[in-house]
Amino acid sequence: MNPFLLPLSAAFRLGVAVRHTAYRRGWFKTRRLSRRVISVGNLTVGGTGKTPLVALVAKILLRHGWKPSILTRGYARRSKTGLIVLAPAPARRADAREVGDEAALLARSLPEVPLAICVDRFRGGRVVEERFHVHAHILDDGFQHLALARDIDLVVLDATQKLSDRFLLPAGRQREPLAALQRAQIVVITRVDSGDSKTLEDTVSKVHPTARVFRSSTRLRTLADAFSGEAVPGADVQAQKVMAFCAIGNPRAFFADVRRWGFNLVTEDAFPDHHVYTERELQRLVARARKDGATALLTTEKDAVKFSKDWRPELPILACVIEAQILEAEEFEKTLLARLERAKKAKG
Repeated sequence: MNPFLLPLSAAFRLGVAVRHTAYRRGWFKTRRLSRRVISVGNLTVGGTGKTPLVALVAKILLRHGWKPSILTRGYARRSKTGLIVLAPAPARRADAREVGDEAALLARSLPEVPLAICVDRFRGGRVVEERFHVHAHILDDGFQHLALARDIDLVVLDATQKLSDRFLLPAGRQREPLAALQRAQIVVITRVDSGDSKTLEDTVSKVHPTARVFRSSTRLRTLADAFSGEAVPGADVQAQKVMAFCAIGNPRAFFADVRRWGFNLVTEDAFPDHHVYTERELQRLVARARKDGATALLTTEKDAVKFSKDWRPELPILACVIEAQILEAEEFEKTLLARLERAKKAKG
């Protein structure tokens, strides 16, 4: 948080208010797709654990017989324009430079779910409805994307990050004032095992008493070779000294998770969110790891999808394959599916 940027935050707040007024009064158009839309988004910029929640929602829908798609803009991809559609396919892989790292990760972890990567999420949704006859859309990072109507707004808050209406962008990380939570039906507080979830629960209760609030932790499912994707026994690595590095919105949370999962972390390094690594940078990381006595390097899946498969580092680089774990899992599923069914009936 930078108090010297508070005057710019005031201007940003005014811009947010004007934009919302424009949509509410119909000056800007909101379009509606034929199928139900679940938005999974943030109140802050990046690093809240949103992508694992998108994957979790998709898996819940699949398990209950729904055919979902994922609509995403493909943040930080090489081409900012145009539409890219990824059809369902076994062992699907996508180039992170072309679709964005988060979209590439979702494409790999959910091979049965079609993805539409486009700034115009309505256009992407129309295409996947025509090609794949989906039942519902998951709008990735959609809380502020008011151009597309949604039936459920799910907002992700990170227990390790404080919220303050004083510190909107660019002074802080908040995209909107706390009052924006009144648009959400479901709030998921992530990383409850590393932060103070009670404070956030009280905040949500004051702003929006009828919102359903759930808590989530990050579970390490397995380790995988960052280049081949082959599983690696975690117990073997836990006995070693490791280095951790990443290019995500909240690197400190990842490093804290690595320690919480039982690894002997001796050194760490963080890059800007969505950073694309060069081979020379990886070589420098490996050299630093060796100097500090580490025999393996750990990173995130989101980082690993950006690595060239031709690289062969001198030390193992392993991706932490994670999943979101809702503490109130059964009630979360019931709430999500019930709201979808109500939206289905409303649309006929």
